[in-house]
Amino acid sequence: MFGLRTALVALALLIPSLVKADDLYIYTDGALAPGWEDWSWSSTLDFNATDLFEGTSSISVTSDAWAALSVKLEGTFLNYAGLKFDVAGPNPDVSISIQSTTDNNESPTIPLSAFGQTITSGSFTSLLMDFSALPGVGSPLGNDSWDRITFQAGGNGATYHLDNIVLVESIIITPEFLSAEPLANDVIAITTKGAVNFSDVSITLNQKVVFNVALTVESSDTYTPIDTPAKTITYLTLASSLSPGTLLITAGNSTFNWTLPSVQHASIVQSVKRPINPYIYGVNFPTSASYIEHLGVTMSRWGGNAVTAYNPFGGFTNAGNDWYFENRASDSADDWVGWVQGAGSATMLTVPALDWVSKDASSYSYPRSVYPDQGGFDPFNSDAGNGLFPNGSYVTPVPDQNNVYVPWNTSAAKQWLSGMQNKPTIVTIDNEIEIASNTHQDMHPVPISYDEELSRVIDFATAAKEAIPNVLVGAPSTCSWWYYWTSSVGYSDTTAHSNIDFLPWFLQQMEAYEKANGTRLLDYLDIHYYFQADTSADDAAAKALRLRMSRSLWDTSYVDESWVGVDPQNHQSNPTVVELVPRFKTLIDMNYPGTKLSIGEWSSTKDTDITGGLVTVDSLGIFGQYGVDSATYWATPDELGPVGLAYWLYRGYGTYFGNSSAQVNLSNPQPDILGLYAGTENGTLSLVIINKDPAVPVAWDLTNVPFGKYFMRHFGGAAGIAKWQTNITLSANNYIVVPPYTAVFLKQL
Repeated sequence: MFGLRTALVALALLIPSLVKADDLYIYTDGALAPGWEDWSWSSTLDFNATDLFEGTSSISVTSDAWAALSVKLEGTFLNYAGLKFDVAGPNPDVSISIQSTTDNNESPTIPLSAFGQTITSGSFTSLLMDFSALPGVGSPLGNDSWDRITFQAGGNGATYHLDNIVLVESIIITPEFLSAEPLANDVIAITTKGAVNFSDVSITLNQKVVFNVALTVESSDTYTPIDTPAKTITYLTLASSLSPGTLLITAGNSTFNWTLPSVQHASIVQSVKRPINPYIYGVNFPTSASYIEHLGVTMSRWGGNAVTAYNPFGGFTNAGNDWYFENRASDSADDWVGWVQGAGSATMLTVPALDWVSKDASSYSYPRSVYPDQGGFDPFNSDAGNGLFPNGSYVTPVPDQNNVYVPWNTSAAKQWLSGMQNKPTIVTIDNEIEIASNTHQDMHPVPISYDEELSRVIDFATAAKEAIPNVLVGAPSTCSWWYYWTSSVGYSDTTAHSNIDFLPWFLQQMEAYEKANGTRLLDYLDIHYYFQADTSADDAAAKALRLRMSRSLWDTSYVDESWVGVDPQNHQSNPTVVELVPRFKTLIDMNYPGTKLSIGEWSSTKDTDITGGLVTVDSLGIFGQYGVDSATYWATPDELGPVGLAYWLYRGYGTYFGNSSAQVNLSNPQPDILGLYAGTENGTLSLVIINKDPAVPVAWDLTNVPFGKYFMRHFGGAAGIAKWQTNITLSANNYIVVPPYTAVFLKQL
C-alpha cells in the first residue's frame, strides 16, 4: 500500500494564460500607456531599455534607498482581478503597493519575496498579484478609488527591469507541475499550480516503478497559511525508502530527473549536550507582535546608528551619515519595549552615550545655505547636505551642535531609564561609538580613543545599573573586525596601551573596575560581526563563498577569504583565522571570566537570495552549538524572504528547536556544502539539515535518530522560498535525502 500526505498552499501568484482585450495596459514597449503618469522619485529610469526586453523594450530601473518607480492613472482602476508584470534582476529588494491619491489609502506592502519565485538578472519572471488574496497577507485588495502603483526599493536600493505591466480583468490558471524533489527517507515533494491531474504522475527508482496512482485535490489533506505563495505542495509517501541511483519523476508534460548519491554518515548523541541560549534567535526592530510569533523572535534590539542621537524626552533621533544628518521623529523606546516584551520577546535597548541628542524632528546639520559646496543633497530636501565635499573629505568648519542637538549626559540617561514604565532586559552602551567621528561627524568630530570609549561605557553603565538595578549591560557594541583590535585614533593608540588590542584591553579594564569597586558593570561583551569576504558580485562563485564563510564563526582552520586572511592587523594568535565564537569565548575566559558573548548585529550579506537564507540557517545552528549568549540580526528580515524563513525554520509559530545542542559526529565533515545540527529537549530530538550544494542532493545515514512520526519544515530548492511543512513518518534513518539549496527541520512528535 502507498502512504499519501498532501498539503495545499493558498493561491497568491497565478500566471494568466493570455492577456484579454479588457485588460488595462500600463507598459508594453517604449513608454507608459496613454493615461498613465510617471510619479517616481530618486530613480534612474529608461522606458525604452533594450539591454533586456520582451517585444522591443523594457523599463530599466535603478532606485536609491527607499526610492521608487511609481505610476499614476488619470482616473481610477476598479474591478480588475490582479496586476501582472514581468521582472528581471538579482532578486531585487522591491515591494509593491497600490494607493488611492484621492483619500490617501494604501494597500498592504507586498515584497517580491511574497510571490515565492526566484528572480534572476538574465531573463524575465512573470508574476501576478491576485487582488482577491494578496501575496503575503491573503486578504483582498478591497474597493477604493485606486489610481497609483508603486514599486519601492528597500534600504539598499535596487536595480531591475520591468516589462508587460498589465491590470488583468480575470485570472486564468494554467495547471502545471512546477517541481518534484526527493525528501526525507521516502517522500517525493511535488509543487504545482492549478488543478493538475495526479494520475499523470509516475515515479521510478532505478527503473522500478515506485509510484503510479490517480489522486484528486479533494481527497487530500490541505495546509493553507495565508502568507504562502500560490503553489501547492503534495507530499507523496513511497512504499519503500529512497536509495542511491536514478530517480525519474514524470508529471504531465514535465520530467524531473535526480541522481541520488551515496550516503554521508553521522551520529547524534543526545546525552552529550550543551544548553542553547534562546536569545540567539534575535533581530533588530521586529515589525509587529505577529512577526515575533511567526518567526519565533526571542530577542529584539533597538539599535543602529540613528539611536546614538535618540532623545527620549521628545521622541527625536538623527540619521547621521546614513541620511544627510537629519533629525526625525521616533517611536517611543518605552512603548516599544512594552509591546515587544508583551509579544514574548526579550529586549535589548541602546542607551546614547555621547554628549548630544536630537532637539527636534526637522533640523539638519549641513544646510546648503551654510555649506553650498557639498557632494550631495537629500533628494527630498534639497537644503540638507551629506557633510562631504565632492572629493569625499569632511565639510569644515564643524557645525554648531546646538543648531540640531541638545546636551546629553548620565543624569539625563538615568532620569529616562528610571522613569521607563517598561524595563528592558539588556541595555547596550551606545552603538559603534568607536566610529562616531565618521557616522556622527557633526556631533563628535574627534576620533574616539581607547580611554574615551572605556570612560563612556563605565559612566553610562553605572547610570543604567543605578536606574534599573537588575538590568544587564552589554558593551562596547564594536562595529567590525578591524575595530575589535584598534581605535579610530589608529595604531598609536594601541602602542600607547602596551600594544594590547582594544577588546582584550577593554575586558581587562572592566574586570579591574569590578575588583576595585565591587560592582560588575559589564554582563555581555557585545560585538557586531559582518562577514568580510566580498560577495557583491552575487554570481555562482560569490554564492558559494557566501555559503562557506559561516566557517569564520567557528573553524580554527579556515583562513578568512578576505583582507583579514592577508593583513590581520592585530596581535592575536592565528590572526588570519577569525574563528569568531571560540576566539571570543577564550578572550573572555582570559580577561574577564563570567562575561557573556552577544553579537548585536550580523548579516547574511544577501537577504533576498536563497544563499542568504541558507547561511543564516547555518549561522543560527553554529550560535547554538558553540554557545553564543545573544545574537540579533541586522536589520529586520523580511518574514517571507529567505532570512525570515531561517528563523521560522528554528522557531516559527511556537514549534522550537531543542533547548540544548546535542553532539553531532560527522565521518566526513564538508562545511562548505553541508550543515547538520541536533537539538534535544526532554528526550525529544530535533534536527536541522542544510544542503548548500546548488545542484546535487545529499543523503544522510544518521545513527541514533529514532524512527517514528516527525513534524517537517523546509524551504528552498526547486520548491522555492515558502513555508513548506507537513508531518511525516521516518521509517528508516539510513537514507535521509535533502534536495539542493534546501534547509530542512525535523522534530519528533
